[in-house]
Amino acid sequence: MEIVTATIFSVETSEERAEALSAAATAVQGGRVIVVPTDTVYGIAADAFSAGGVRALLAAKGRSRQMPPPVLIYDPSVLPGLADRISSDAQALADAFWPGALTLICHAQPSLTWDLGETKGTVALRVPDDELTIELLRQTGPLAVSSANKTGRTAATTAEEANSQLGENVNLIIDGGMRPRNRAEGTAAQDVAPSTIIDCTGDVPVVVREGAISLAEIRSVAPSVMTRDEWEEQKRQAAQSSLQNAGGSVAASSVEQSQAGETESKDSGSPHDDAVEPIKPARQAAPVSAGSPLNGLVTASGAQTQAIDQLRTEGAHFVDTKRVSDQTKPLSVSDARALVFGED
Repeated sequence: MEIVTATIFSVETSEERAEALSAAATAVQGGRVIVVPTDTVYGIAADAFSAGGVRALLAAKGRSRQMPPPVLIYDPSVLPGLADRISSDAQALADAFWPGALTLICHAQPSLTWDLGETKGTVALRVPDDELTIELLRQTGPLAVSSANKTGRTAATTAEEANSQLGENVNLIIDGGMRPRNRAEGTAAQDVAPSTIIDCTGDVPVVVREGAISLAEIRSVAPSVMTRDEWEEQKRQAAQSSLQNAGGSVAASSVEQSQAGETESKDSGSPHDDAVEPIKPARQAAPVSAGSPLNGLVTASGAQTQAIDQLRTEGAHFVDTKRVSDQTKPLSVSDARALVFGED
């Protein structure tokens, strides 16, 4: 990995702000990686349409393609340009909480030519509630953004913290002061709540990560939203019911076959003593191991600090989604930019 020394830009004056935004936009458009303040914590950012930029972002964090970064957009109107099959719940949540600390995992538009990692055909989107970040997004277009920290360490809430972890891996850092702006005095960085993440790719929305927006607030807009524990329990009960129904059918069929065989044996005078074996109970699902990425999801309490930006709810999204099989031509990067910027 190329070792660089990040330039830190202040934004205290209008002139400094303009200079910082111009330098950041130039760096992003050149495929470089930067650090920007958001409404929650500082984020490490790259052009979402630059495969090299995204690779550099993941490398800087020490993260694999199995943990693709979310994408920040400047306005909710961009959502249909990047997401496909947007559910009514997802739209309602976006309308209620964007801009804000809510990340929605949606089906990605299949025609977009980008590579964020192993996304399983999905994309995590958010509109940040921060004027500086929004202004940058208007200049650059969608940015792949992950928390500014090395994987496994606490997310940076100041430019100094970001520089200490990522200063040798990014081109520049915009110093927007302590984040979030409304952070209570004495609140430690590890206790700052990240964005709430909801997987909206299944039949019901599932909370992947609890964060700044509470479950009660989420359910006030979308009552059908489930926690991961609730979703796992529903899935377990459905599987158990399916096994019981299948077992009853098999058992009944076996009894009928046995009775028919006994009748044939009596008629032919030959012994037929085969017993019907009971259906073996289904094995209980193995508990999630301590090392599993599904274990210890980050909560707003900060008690567990596993880095999870875009962990998909395995099985919640449509795993059988087919790739585009018609003659639709994938959009070029320039066409994709025009789509999300609303240009002709």
